[in-house]
Amino acid sequence: MTAPLIVVGGVAGCGKTTLAAALAQALGLRFRDGDDLHPEANKAKMAAGEPLTDADRGPWLAACAAQLAAWGDAGGVISASALKRAYRDTLYAAHPAVRYVLIHITPELATARTQARAGHFWPASLTLSQFAILEEPAADEPAMRVDATWATDQQVAAVQGFLR
Repeated sequence: MTAPLIVVGGVAGCGKTTLAAALAQALGLRFRDGDDLHPEANKAKMAAGEPLTDADRGPWLAACAAQLAAWGDAGGVISASALKRAYRDTLYAAHPAVRYVLIHITPELATARTQARAGHFWPASLTLSQFAILEEPAADEPAMRVDATWATDQQVAAVQGFLR
């Protein structure tokens, strides 16, 4: 039996890491924070207030896809923004069990949350740039949406329902 491979995505500050870690625990799967797979050059660029280009994201997306492929049928949960369809297509291609969960959040709440974070390379000033490139999942994608204002256990329950 194939376990789920879940990508929890959305803009900065939406709660990707929190939901992904909670899902992994609830489902008995491994967890990986996609931020850890960014090359140092990407982290430095973002920390300097520069948004990444598609070319910058290429190696990171490849690393996220490689993680999903390595987990394979054993399943796992990774947090990775994957804001554009093309990015998600790269992740979907890693394994047929890949599913995407978009955490929906308003620009105002995302900005407030990123401003309140300490010790993260992401500056709040870049948050709105992510909304500019966000492409909602299409009907033909193996994807669902949860709300950032829901409690984590409510988000987990919604994803579990989606996976059934």
